[in-house]
Amino acid sequence: MEIGKRISLDELVKIIFEKSPVQISSDAMSEVDRSYEFLKDFSKDKIIYGINTGFGPMAQYRVDDEYLTQLQYNIIRSHSTGAGKPLDTIYVRAAMMARLMTFLQGKSGVHRELVDILKSFINNGIYPYIPEHGSVGASGDLVQLAHIALALIGEGEVFYKGELCPTAQVLGKLGIEPLKMHIREGLSATNGTSVMTGIGIVNLVRAQRLFDKAVLASVMMNEIASSYDDFMAEPINEAKLHHGQREVARMMREYVAGSACVLKRESELYDRKHTEKTFAHKVQPYYSLRCVPQILGPVLEELENAEKVLVNEVNSSCDNPMVDPDTRNVYHGGNFHGDYVSFEMDKLKIAVTKMTMLCERQLNYLFHDRINEILPPFVNMGVLGLNYGLQASQFTATSTTAECQTLSNPMYVHSIPNNNDNQDIVSMGTNSALIAAKVIENSFQVLSILYMGMVQAVDILKISDRLAPRTAQAYSEIRSFFPAFTEDTPKYEDIAALTSWLEK
Repeated sequence: MEIGKRISLDELVKIIFEKSPVQISSDAMSEVDRSYEFLKDFSKDKIIYGINTGFGPMAQYRVDDEYLTQLQYNIIRSHSTGAGKPLDTIYVRAAMMARLMTFLQGKSGVHRELVDILKSFINNGIYPYIPEHGSVGASGDLVQLAHIALALIGEGEVFYKGELCPTAQVLGKLGIEPLKMHIREGLSATNGTSVMTGIGIVNLVRAQRLFDKAVLASVMMNEIASSYDDFMAEPINEAKLHHGQREVARMMREYVAGSACVLKRESELYDRKHTEKTFAHKVQPYYSLRCVPQILGPVLEELENAEKVLVNEVNSSCDNPMVDPDTRNVYHGGNFHGDYVSFEMDKLKIAVTKMTMLCERQLNYLFHDRINEILPPFVNMGVLGLNYGLQASQFTATSTTAECQTLSNPMYVHSIPNNNDNQDIVSMGTNSALIAAKVIENSFQVLSILYMGMVQAVDILKISDRLAPRTAQAYSEIRSFFPAFTEDTPKYEDIAALTSWLEK
């Protein structure tokens, strides 16, 4: 896929998730060359941060010309101080793409060799070893980006074909020359928001997939409960002016089309006289079934806003200083500050947690026989007392939802000054993105258990032939690898299989 200065979310999905190879347009490479040549000429006899000065609070110290190349290596090696588990390779791939896009803006003053080697790492599936801890999200992701840069110069370790290997060994095998320093490649490679942005893009795509399956689950839940369908009707939802609510209701109407399970209030309660004092079937379902458009509407709007912010960020110049050949100047500022991404990841994890809470409440309705009044406890198809159905799986769903609730406390406002107070207010954007990733992972697990329960309920009620085509398709796909069960068996592998299905 050929890319230039701008890239869409769909293109990022193809490169990050589907591993489409990357090619760079000649126009974009010309912009990189133009920026480099301008900086090479402009930087002569001038004091420019990170080119002939120290870094951070040591910027007050001038570095002698004979050490300028060493200076660029020093920032990479000195900042490779991460700790904790390595980031998943999909996050590393996304981070490298985000870094590449920054350089293609033509405002970094880097040599094209840096662009070329990043492209080679992406296309060859070479993933630098990046520990999860180290970034405060201002000056960007200095530590994690330093680990990427360490691999680019042929040092440190990388994951290649699923194995952790010395970088030099992999580059030698593939005939890739390590990056050499020209003017400011060390600083540019380590300074910016690319790791938090890369993780954020992966989070967004996974959350979008999760959302669609949560809406579908809400439709199937209402089919199981034989709910009246007017809660998703256009007139009532159009009376609220929120785009998200309207869109969720529209999606539900689309997904429920053709169902013989949901009820029409007009034909059940309005078209004939009723003399009974108590109604066996609920006149209105519980909020977790009836208020889906109002609950998931804000979630959808947050997903849309997160996409806007992340696509803007990945198409931006986010290092410092900014080299601008158009105005013939080098600007010192703070485009490396990750507040946009940090704030959005906090909002995203809150939205996903609320969606998880909705799923957990729907699960409780499904499993609680005295509430739903149509199913055996825990959708148990065996002998009550001897068999337990999905009773224990609710423990997993409940505890996992509770973890999501705790993790939803914001990271964005947890700034701690550091770096001799040079970084006196920071974004904590990578922490925010990683916590959001954990919340999304948790949510998939909770939704998996809900779907396990729903397909059991469909079989208990014998309504598989009455489901809407969309929910019937989901039911059939799940039953192809998760058959109906009566006897008690371990379910942890089934939960993992359902999670894989949801993530597609």
